[in-house]
Amino acid sequence: MTKRWMAAWGWAWLGAAVATGADSVERKVVLLAGRASHGKGEHEFKAGCEVLAAALAQIPGFKPVVVTNGWPTDASVFDGARAVVMYADGGNGHPAIAKDRLALLDGLAAKGVGIAALHYGVEVPKGDPGEAMLRWTGGYFETFWSVNPTWTARFESLPAHPVTRGVAPFEVRDEWYYHMRFVPQMKGVTPILAVLPPADTLQRPDGPHSGNPAVRASVAKGEPQVLMWVYERPSGGRGMGFTGGHFHRNWSHEGFRKAVVNGVAWIAGSEIPPTGWDSRLTAGQLGSGLDAK
Repeated sequence: MTKRWMAAWGWAWLGAAVATGADSVERKVVLLAGRASHGKGEHEFKAGCEVLAAALAQIPGFKPVVVTNGWPTDASVFDGARAVVMYADGGNGHPAIAKDRLALLDGLAAKGVGIAALHYGVEVPKGDPGEAMLRWTGGYFETFWSVNPTWTARFESLPAHPVTRGVAPFEVRDEWYYHMRFVPQMKGVTPILAVLPPADTLQRPDGPHSGNPAVRASVAKGEPQVLMWVYERPSGGRGMGFTGGHFHRNWSHEGFRKAVVNGVAWIAGSEIPPTGWDSRLTAGQLGSGLDAK
């Protein structure tokens, strides 16, 4: 099922577009929202995609389309897309891991279409899906390598990059995954949000998502862990990974939301204005579109 979510459909967003970041090109962004998952207020993929779509619709020329319940029944929704965003359950339940779907996204990436994965959507099985995610976004959550603790990440400094424009230092408690598997030497990868996690994020025993010798050694060495990144593919096109987004309430945080909106706009090939893309939720809008759980 597809829907074009515009601000006029029940959304009253504040903030004006900055002319220097606009262009005359129409940029269609397809947001794939996964099926209902977890408890209320967690993994609200549909509602989260609606928040992002409403924000993107305020950028001149952007045409967001939300696809609900995972993979679209009609693949023509991808026609003309400048970017595809996957916000859904991952692992063996990831909506894109079937061979024909990997091939379709490979074809889009070959045309320069940006691809992003959010939260659990960054996790796919090793093998063909993992290699595909590396081609598209430069990194992914690999079981027995990456971890998924819930903790408060404090971003005290941000790198100079178009995606960080207008994003002030912030802190948010979320299920922030870290110790991603990246392309060799992280070639083409730019960390956007990176911090050293506290030691108590590794209190759980080793397991597919909880800990392993490699991540423990990395944190013990004081190596910052990348929680959001962007990727410039060697053959052209861009990708993005963002490991937050477990708790739906976090989309109300301006810095959290702005980083992702800027990132999606950037992988779609758009210039980001000096102050980034602003969007503000009015009271009550965050609860719109929540899954029945």
